[in-house]
Amino acid sequence: MSFINKYQVWLQECNQKLLKREQIKRKALIALLINEVQKKKKRNYSKKRYWVEPIFQERKLHGFYHAIFPVITLEDSRFRNYFRMSVTQYEELLCIIAPSLTKQTVIREPIPPAERLSMTLRFLASGDSMTSISYQYLVGLTTVSNIIEETCSAIWNCLVKEVLPSCLKEEDWLDIANEFEHKWNFNHCIGAIDGKHVLIQCPNNAGSSYFNYKHTHSIVLLGICNANYCFTFVDIGAYGRRSDGGIFKDSLIGQKFHNMEMNLPQPRPLTSNGESLPYVLVGDEAFQLTNYLLWPYPGKNLNEERTIYNYRLSRARRTIENTFGIIVSRWRILKRPIICTVEKSMKIIQAIVCLHNWIRKQDTDENQYVTPTIIDREDSDGFIPGSWREEINNSALENITRTGSNNCSRHAMEIREQFCEYFNNEGALTWQYNMC
Repeated sequence: MSFINKYQVWLQECNQKLLKREQIKRKALIALLINEVQKKKKRNYSKKRYWVEPIFQERKLHGFYHAIFPVITLEDSRFRNYFRMSVTQYEELLCIIAPSLTKQTVIREPIPPAERLSMTLRFLASGDSMTSISYQYLVGLTTVSNIIEETCSAIWNCLVKEVLPSCLKEEDWLDIANEFEHKWNFNHCIGAIDGKHVLIQCPNNAGSSYFNYKHTHSIVLLGICNANYCFTFVDIGAYGRRSDGGIFKDSLIGQKFHNMEMNLPQPRPLTSNGESLPYVLVGDEAFQLTNYLLWPYPGKNLNEERTIYNYRLSRARRTIENTFGIIVSRWRILKRPIICTVEKSMKIIQAIVCLHNWIRKQDTDENQYVTPTIIDREDSDGFIPGSWREEINNSALENITRTGSNNCSRHAMEIREQFCEYFNNEGALTWQYNMC
């Protein structure tokens, strides 16, 4: 064999050895990568010492529901203070949502629906942490978290059609307007609208979506209420960085109002010879002045007529402010930022709104759930602010201010002028000048 042939054979052998080494290196790298991925997927579970913690095994002996609950059911005032409702209302609510909370017995006996409801109502009413509820009811922390989320969902799903119908008939709007006229002396008013930031903990990977102008994280609760402090429509969960007006404009409710799909009554004259005026919502400057939404005249140096109009509108608009104050004073989970995920926080707010409306409609004595000192009131001495103002100032609800422009049509301004003229002539009240 010649020298050239031997050299070629030697080169081939060297190349084959290099290829084998590269293949071995690649296989080793792939194996290392697979191992790293598997290590990341595997969770380091510590071996549990107990199937159930010894302290939680005493639940039926020392837990609140089994030890104290039967005692406070005998005293209605204490029961109301603890659950924000009477014993009868509690049992009726339990009958409504129990089918959604009933679990089948598989390995261990499940926690009954009554105890689940009791745990959730106390969490919402007291504002205690889930850890505190866990030790009070002697139930595991994860179990408490799951129970509260499931029960809040059940309350919303079972009550929403009853207390928050998706649409109202023309007769319903007329009833609301009559109540506003009778109680708050504002004609053709079909609701008061406002929104609040509900503070939450910083969501994971949310960026600046929930970061509001007050440098906190929040979701927005936008509500419309009637003259009796009950919500008629709500929008829950909008990003905290948005404004009231933008939320209402882009919401399903706002779109229906804009497209005249809300079954509103046809415009009617307020006087025998007057022009027909539409039925309207009342709000503040955060919303756009439209044909179906009025807000006050801006500025401080207003003439007497516009000051009277602002006062009359403010009396009607205060109902939504009072409504927010009531839910803060009754459901004290809203006194601090909600330490939950965004989804769970939304379910908590949904449950509170439903419970508020349901109890208001169930209560025959209005002084039980809403005491006279909570809400604003007027007497011969003038305006008396309610205690809700102090409650809401020290709560997790924050006001929303207007951002951006607020253009309005000429027709909307003419409607406001006509309401202003009515409140200063045919619709004037003898005491409105003293109050202003």
